[in-house]
Amino acid sequence: MKPRDLLLALAVVIAWGVNFVVIEVGLEDFPPLLFSALRFFLAAVPAIFFLGRPRVAWRYVIGVGLALGVAKFGLLFLAMDRGVPAGLASLVLQCQVIFTVLFAITVLRERPRPAQIAGIAIACGGMLLIMLDRGLSAPLGALALVILAGACWGVSNTITRYAKPPDTLRFMVWVSAVAVVPLTLLSLLTEGPRADLDAIWGIELTGVGALAYLAVVATLFGFGVWGYLLRQYDASTVAPFSLLVPVVGMAAAWALRGEAVGGQQAIAAVLIIGGMACTVIRRSGAASATPEPATIRTPELHQRSIR
Repeated sequence: MKPRDLLLALAVVIAWGVNFVVIEVGLEDFPPLLFSALRFFLAAVPAIFFLGRPRVAWRYVIGVGLALGVAKFGLLFLAMDRGVPAGLASLVLQCQVIFTVLFAITVLRERPRPAQIAGIAIACGGMLLIMLDRGLSAPLGALALVILAGACWGVSNTITRYAKPPDTLRFMVWVSAVAVVPLTLLSLLTEGPRADLDAIWGIELTGVGALAYLAVVATLFGFGVWGYLLRQYDASTVAPFSLLVPVVGMAAAWALRGEAVGGQQAIAAVLIIGGMACTVIRRSGAASATPEPATIRTPELHQRSIR
């Protein structure tokens, strides 16, 4: 990878890792579902008027918009609003890799590599440690929402596998547009018009900054650059950079929010990230060879989704 592109990849990793702290800050100003709706609105408008129509079938755009934009991010924002800290959310959400592989096996009838099976087992061990850690400040119910968000992310990855969008940025802008109306309606029904209006009228600079970061930096910049890198290099070269996202997320939460990392949680982090590495990293010889049709290509599955 060229030095400039390496710096771009690291910039995206940092942007996506810090993203969880920004979500936590924004939730202090907005109800979670409204916050998510506003984030996707700003990611879609005005970009949608300049990028043109998506180059995939509408059913894929709608499917990913509902599974990723509405379900995954709606659940994630709710979980963090109910007490899951930013660093822990960035780590547990990576269970999406496990669900992506499982859905590929059951839905796409693809054959897992032995390393992927081992990776799932290792990552599940890390998840179990997280659940058994009595020092967690997050309620188990809220933590379960993050795991469910990871499952929804896995669904969107499977749909994206079928869609194979040639332009990641354009695809994600339209996915963002699809998510706006359902999230807004859910916010009005569950959070109430009064709470939504109060949040909008009483918006502060921190809320504006959080929205701008999520829409412009995490979504438009992040996915624009990520799509460029995937067009320039093999997925097996680009995908492993995503393993650094929870590392950056936990470090940012510690540095900016004072979120402590206990010994058991640190061990769980190593297991989860190590398990993810087993599912996405191939040996150099295998990566350069033409993959068999029946082999699960995890990087292609899960790296074209929004963070």
